[in-house]
Amino acid sequence: MTQPASLLQILVRGAGVALLTQTVGVGITYLSQVLFARWMGATEFGVFEYVSTISLVLGFVGGLGLSSVALRFMSAYSVQQDWGRLRGVIWGSWWQTALASVGLAVLGTGLLGWRQTQSPIEHLASILLGLWAVPLVALMKLQLEMGRAIQRIGLAYAPSLVMYPLMLLLGAVIWVLINQSLTSAVVLGISLWTMLSVLAIQLLLLRQGFVPEIHTAKPVYAIRQWLQVALPLLFIDGSFMVLNQTDTLMIGAMLNPESVGIYSAAFKTAGWVNFILASVNAIAAPMFASLYAQGKQAELQQLVSTIARWMFYPALAVAVGLTLFAEPILGLFGPEFTAAKWAMMVLAIGQLVNVGAGSVGYLLNMTGHHNQCAFVVGCSAVLNLGLNWIGIPWLGILGAALATAICMSLWNVWLNRLVVKYLNIDPSIVAALRG
Repeated sequence: MTQPASLLQILVRGAGVALLTQTVGVGITYLSQVLFARWMGATEFGVFEYVSTISLVLGFVGGLGLSSVALRFMSAYSVQQDWGRLRGVIWGSWWQTALASVGLAVLGTGLLGWRQTQSPIEHLASILLGLWAVPLVALMKLQLEMGRAIQRIGLAYAPSLVMYPLMLLLGAVIWVLINQSLTSAVVLGISLWTMLSVLAIQLLLLRQGFVPEIHTAKPVYAIRQWLQVALPLLFIDGSFMVLNQTDTLMIGAMLNPESVGIYSAAFKTAGWVNFILASVNAIAAPMFASLYAQGKQAELQQLVSTIARWMFYPALAVAVGLTLFAEPILGLFGPEFTAAKWAMMVLAIGQLVNVGAGSVGYLLNMTGHHNQCAFVVGCSAVLNLGLNWIGIPWLGILGAALATAICMSLWNVWLNRLVVKYLNIDPSIVAALRG
């Protein structure tokens, strides 16, 4: 029987690797965004962020929800030592993701070509590059979740969070030194080649990291079971995409690229409040599935309470720091970006509620309650669309920030109540302090 102490040792060790990897990665990414904004200006930076957001959204659609399926079933099959199904879910999910996302890119290119014949499309090269980044985005997400499932946290996160932004930044620096200028199309082109390289390296290392039994087992494809889980999870992922990216997409559609760039600086900066939650969840999510499958409810409660205490206080400190030093921080991007200081403060509050509610989404998804999670997130996504539609014309980027923060708070509190109802545990900071 796994004892609580050993479980927490695994969590500490894994979360430490995840925290270090994500801190370095977020730091490099943030530095890249600051430099890109200063080199390109708010408008070109806004185009880059807008197209990158489209790639991210379509990458989730092209992934068919299979990254979450891999995370859930690889953990379960490993515990059960069901090597045939483990091999089947690994390679089946990879090829299905590749085919679906490439098909999506082909379809998008065809539609874009047809639209171009009707009237010229502004920033066409950037949009095309973003479309062909979709398969790479989908496969990088899938391989990240595979690394998490086998608890190789460094292998899961380092390629996408450290190698990719570092290589992208180095490529951009070299281009600027040679050409003395930078555009969104150039950065997206460098990004495409960088993702392809990182994807290939990570795939090779993943193959070496799988247990030997996988390579000799005959693959078993439980396609119906996987699709029954994948489709609700795809809906959840899509709803999360709406929640996280609606503001950026609607600002681009209703305002202009410059507003997208300014808002993006605020949104990415406020994300510092949440990065510890993501780091700890990186190792904890497979543990949720394992403990729940073994019926160890007391240990599961102990785990989530420990996570809540670890996450909340650093998040609170970051939120306070962002509020006190909003203008100097946003000023790093350029003087025009300080206009987003109120938007950043609102987003930081929303992220703090997100952290305080606990690991609610993962707890439901990893324990078979993904349908309930899908309903909540779907309702919140629809509300988010409506609030952005009202708020952006009225208050500009501040309206988008308010819509996002309100919906983020709503779905986190709602999911927390569902975790209490269905799992009889409470992962919030309030419960952890009471305990």
